[in-house]
Amino acid sequence: MTKNRFEKVIRISKPLSELFVARRRKLYLVGGAVRDLFIESGRVDQDYGEVADLESPRYDLDFTTDASPDEIEEIVSGHADAMWLQGKRFGTVGVEMGGYRFEITTHRAEVYHSESRKPRVTYSQEIGEDLSRRDFTINAMALSLHTEEPQMVDPFGGLEDLAKHRLVTPLSPEVSFSEDPLRMLRAARFIAKMKLKPAPELVAAVVAMHERLAIVSVERIRDEFDKLLTVEKPSAGLEFLVATGLAGEFIPELPALALEQDPIHRHKDVLAHTIAVVDKTSTDRVLRLAALFHDVGKPKTKQITPEGVTFHHHDVVGAKLTRERMRALKYSVQDISDVSDLVYLHLRFHTYQAGWTDSAVRRYVRDAGPLLDKLNELTLCDSTTRNQSKVLALQQRMEELNARIAQLREKEELSAIRPEINGDEVMKLLGISPSRAVGEALDFLMEIRLEEGLIGKGEATERLLEWWRSKRP
Repeated sequence: MTKNRFEKVIRISKPLSELFVARRRKLYLVGGAVRDLFIESGRVDQDYGEVADLESPRYDLDFTTDASPDEIEEIVSGHADAMWLQGKRFGTVGVEMGGYRFEITTHRAEVYHSESRKPRVTYSQEIGEDLSRRDFTINAMALSLHTEEPQMVDPFGGLEDLAKHRLVTPLSPEVSFSEDPLRMLRAARFIAKMKLKPAPELVAAVVAMHERLAIVSVERIRDEFDKLLTVEKPSAGLEFLVATGLAGEFIPELPALALEQDPIHRHKDVLAHTIAVVDKTSTDRVLRLAALFHDVGKPKTKQITPEGVTFHHHDVVGAKLTRERMRALKYSVQDISDVSDLVYLHLRFHTYQAGWTDSAVRRYVRDAGPLLDKLNELTLCDSTTRNQSKVLALQQRMEELNARIAQLREKEELSAIRPEINGDEVMKLLGISPSRAVGEALDFLMEIRLEEGLIGKGEATERLLEWWRSKRP
């Protein structure tokens, strides 16, 4: 199996490696692909989850070379199906060959200025220097493709660390994290995704240096955080972020949850409940973000009453805090809208304790809109109790709701609930021009639509005219 796995990646890379060999330049396969080769090949016994899918024609492979960026461009010109030069100033040229995308980067060492958000890139002629600048030893391995037989290059013991589930930096963690502070956040992802145990010195360095994350762009932080949230079980990574103080640098609402006791869910704090909910949801990015933020309003709404601790309206407050934090992290307008809506609605299901009337179903579906399935999943996952009878009761109530939705959908269009008379018709019937009165009339008609369903255009017209007469002196 090892031989087949390596033969495949060598075959994929051969058209590229031959170009560099012809110019007497070295070429190495580097990065996660090398790590994944050993995981899937059986050289490492433990289960690490997903590895690189070399069957996919869109899988990207990363290479490093002793050729300069200008030489790389010259070597591949005329042979690539497509070329990207956006990263050339950082030493990287992207190409597409034979349906595969390759990124070729000159051996480099990159160092951040003390207050800079952009790295200063310098180049090296040695693969060992290049590998020493990688984030972790498990990613600091290379496979030579310019030699007669491919040779493994592993100067920092990455393969042994991979086998023993250790997360270690090639150089001291202080040096590694100084060069790119985002690596501290990336550590959380590897801890969660690959079930790695961080070296004590790595943890200590993050505790001491977490404030340095401030020099990294918000966009890079956001994108790396999204990658953590969408691994199968993010919990270990999230706990690492809180324990080291790193979460406080870009999402302080998360560690704040650890200060709040959570008697409702019987966790020692709201943070433990939140992380449990994140782990339970599917890996959809928007849903994971909603799970992370769904209780952020609790610290500001906590009240101690004779009956116990309450968090009334934490859904409303939480939605506002979610929007503010996501704007600060420069999420898209759509992401902010979807996630904050889910936070705002995450308790809505529980307001219908008395049963699902037609009106209640219409309002629930209308308010959830295209987020309905995500909202239902978040509602189910928000229950982290170990009491199986309560779990089954919640599931049964959700099944009842879905059945009621299906029944109503057979009779009326629930996905686009709107008044039976539109705005133009309202103005014509009432003899008015665009104004606040038109909006009030549509609100009146929508309320009828939600409460009673489809009553017919004739009946809706009569109701509208009667309502209009009642409003006139």
